[in-house]
Amino acid sequence: MRRSKALIVLAGLVAFAVLVTGGVVLFTRTRGSPEKAAAQYLAAWERGDYAAMRALVAAPPPGFNDWHSDTYKDLGVARARFRPGAVAERDNARVVAFTATLTLRGVGDWTYQGRLRLIPHERQWRVDWSPAALHPALAKGRRLDLELSWPERAPVLAADGSRLDAPGQPGSVQQLVGIVGPASAEDLDRLKAPYRDGDQVGRTGLQQVYERQLAGRPSAVIRTVGEDDRPVRTVGRLEGKPGRQLRTTLDPGVQAAASGALQDQEKPTALVAVRPSTGEVVAVANKPGGFDRALLGRYPPGSTFKVITASALVADGVSPDDRVDCPKTTEIGGRTFRNYEDEDFGKVSFHTAFAKSCNTTFARLAAERLGGGRLEDVVRSFGFGAPLKPGLPVSAGQFPAPRDDTELAAAAFGQGRVLASPLHMATVAGAIAEGTWRPPVLVPDAPAADGRSGDRTKARDLEPEVVKALRSLMPTVVSEGTAAGADFPSNVAGKTGTAEYGSAEGGKDPPTHAWFIGYRDDLAFAVVVEGGGVGGEVAAPIAADFLRGL
Repeated sequence: MRRSKALIVLAGLVAFAVLVTGGVVLFTRTRGSPEKAAAQYLAAWERGDYAAMRALVAAPPPGFNDWHSDTYKDLGVARARFRPGAVAERDNARVVAFTATLTLRGVGDWTYQGRLRLIPHERQWRVDWSPAALHPALAKGRRLDLELSWPERAPVLAADGSRLDAPGQPGSVQQLVGIVGPASAEDLDRLKAPYRDGDQVGRTGLQQVYERQLAGRPSAVIRTVGEDDRPVRTVGRLEGKPGRQLRTTLDPGVQAAASGALQDQEKPTALVAVRPSTGEVVAVANKPGGFDRALLGRYPPGSTFKVITASALVADGVSPDDRVDCPKTTEIGGRTFRNYEDEDFGKVSFHTAFAKSCNTTFARLAAERLGGGRLEDVVRSFGFGAPLKPGLPVSAGQFPAPRDDTELAAAAFGQGRVLASPLHMATVAGAIAEGTWRPPVLVPDAPAADGRSGDRTKARDLEPEVVKALRSLMPTVVSEGTAAGADFPSNVAGKTGTAEYGSAEGGKDPPTHAWFIGYRDDLAFAVVVEGGGVGGEVAAPIAADFLRGL
């Protein structure tokens, strides 16, 4: 009996112990799973939500946020992606593997394998964080560092494949190509990562515009470094990419002739030449350097603009043989317009008025026949008002709508508010040579190479009768008109320009820029001499020297 009672008591105690133990297990069981906790942590890390990450860490250390932000800054991380993997049991912990892919700005994607250690904490699975959670090779006193190595810079080439960036090139070529030097603070702000202080970058010209194409992409070595910044261990490598050569349309022979024609000029002078059949820019010359007036200069085009006005008049029905008045002065809208040196040719053919560059003829005909936007329509057919994208920043022609007959008369011979670059006026001459206005091209693959959006302006065909008439008018400027004394070679057609700028002082006429635009075979060109005076006396001889130097 006593034995039976003892057995009953013992059985009860065992049952009670089992119930108590089971209750404790049930009561203290860890909620969730290590897989879910790790996935939540990695998702928060991927979106840069440090607060959510900290909430999933058992004991976040001081500087938890800084560990992550400083690492991203040191490596230039633009984006991070994490993919959880297998789970392994380690004592009372769980280790979740993950794959990290960090996009390093301007370098590429670096992928590595990491691990998260998770432990039960307050009845939930939490990350047992240490620097090794960032990368397995990290520990206290170590950080990740990125070392970059740039490839050899790619060359800038002429149309024939010769190097334009080689030593000994003429100053105008050097100016166009640009210089390479240590990155300034402004350069670094513009280029961003992976560029760093001291890197060699394009500072001007084509070298600057096509920096990323020419420089390529640097190779990268990711290392751990100690507190003394000395390397400890290499943990990753990314191969760079060589730069791509930049081929331009410059013709070395034509460029040499252009540079030679400017050699003895003392006043600021620019010459630019294009191929009318393609729009290719074959020569760009400036003297002195510093400012690329050939491409960026904005000048009143003066009487070179009469090529466009004459095109509009011919389209309106004026014939080269029509008789027109060329008095020394004419008054339009209360303003008096005059010819150069008050020349008075009386009643002449339109052919002669163009050759002699009669301002009064063009001012009067424009006011009488080209109102209501008719001149503007023709101006647009020569590319004015359209964006020019030759592959380098340039100035496009400006022709604001005339507000009255007085402005229209002034615009008819390239004064008033009309402005143009030598490059643009070279394309105007080229349009007559080809019968089609073509936008200039210096770098054939410019839209893809320089990253700028938008297509180039499209070519525009001129009316056949306009082309026919201007091809008869422009040669007479050289043979018997204002450029007759310039000693041009045969088969040259052109137009002089003497463009007023600034204001008159001391009773004298305003100062003038000297212009000449023209073409010969498949070559069109423009010359401007700042403050040079008379186009036929100053700019035309430079153009003649250029053509004889070919």
